[in-house]
Amino acid sequence: MSKEVRLKSLDALRGFDMLFIMGFAPWIVILCGLLPSGSATEWLTAQMSHVKWHGLTHHDTIFPLFLFVAGISFPFSLVKQRASGRSEKNILLKIIKRGLMLVFLGLIYNGILRLNFPDVRFASVLARIGLAWMFAAIIFMHFKSKTCWIISAAILIGYWLMLWLIPNGADPFSFEDNLVGTIDRALLPGRLNEKTFDPEGLFSTLPAIVTALLGMFTGRLVQLPGERLSGNKKTLYMLLAAVVCIIVGLVWSYWFPINKKLWTSTFVLVVAGYSLIMFALFYYIIDVKGYYKWSFFFQVIGLNSITIYLAQRIINFRQIADFFVGGIASKCPEDIGRLIASTGFIAACLVIYKGMVRHIRQITNILRKITDGRMAAACFGIRQHI
Repeated sequence: MSKEVRLKSLDALRGFDMLFIMGFAPWIVILCGLLPSGSATEWLTAQMSHVKWHGLTHHDTIFPLFLFVAGISFPFSLVKQRASGRSEKNILLKIIKRGLMLVFLGLIYNGILRLNFPDVRFASVLARIGLAWMFAAIIFMHFKSKTCWIISAAILIGYWLMLWLIPNGADPFSFEDNLVGTIDRALLPGRLNEKTFDPEGLFSTLPAIVTALLGMFTGRLVQLPGERLSGNKKTLYMLLAAVVCIIVGLVWSYWFPINKKLWTSTFVLVVAGYSLIMFALFYYIIDVKGYYKWSFFFQVIGLNSITIYLAQRIINFRQIADFFVGGIASKCPEDIGRLIASTGFIAACLVIYKGMVRHIRQITNILRKITDGRMAAACFGIRQHI
């Protein structure tokens, strides 16, 4: 996606989503503890953690929203690649390479470099994003819109029927008896995230493909030229689609519970509705009305989301924050000290990310010059960087 057509709202929404991964949820919980107790603060606190099994909180939307946003960006990338003359085969290879790279990064995140293979968790958040996005992109690239919609419906309905009809225990949607866990135990090497079950396992990746596809359908809508469909109407259509997704998901949930860990079809629809609402708001405010300066903070985070996610695993930001604000926090009342420590943690993340991003961009530009054959300029860039 070129800079000229890049949606600022897309990067801002991705950054907003990533902020919760960076530690904003614990910050909200601590802040609610400082406020007068009541139903509002109790509700908000509950929204900052995952449900144990069936149900939905805001924290359960973070992961699928990221995958949905990744889907939105693909139609723009596809158009750009085709316009540049890249062959369909090369585009396909790039899609597969990106998907498998995320699977590999997920293994890195899970500690495969320790070489303790029996204890490695092979499923991961990054693998779920990589595989779901990869298969969704292949479907979106090779089939017409109507066929893509049919495939999406077939996946959601088929997933429900397989979990419901294939005998696996008394309650096919329970933690103990679900088909997803059975397949994970049979096919996944290493350890599972919850001993007998993995929320990012193999079979539940199937409906996640639809989450990415719904994002791609949204990207295709936004791609339509303004003279054909105005930004106001695009926003309205997204909000209407969100209402439909939520209603269908809620009604269907009487027979197929909303469950993130199983990534049930009802979960796909309800969270797609939430994702559409969020993107419609960001899109309308930033790209349609042009109010984008306030979102620069989110855009910086959103442009470097995978790097930020991996850095959370590699760098001890809590220790860095404690070095700078630990003394102040220790002199304050416990709850206020926790809020200061949490704020310092987020600040440490942002400061270090900013430095990392600058150097990563410099190195990327150097490598691009090398691949373009501009060796002298690249060498000069290396000297400047060092």
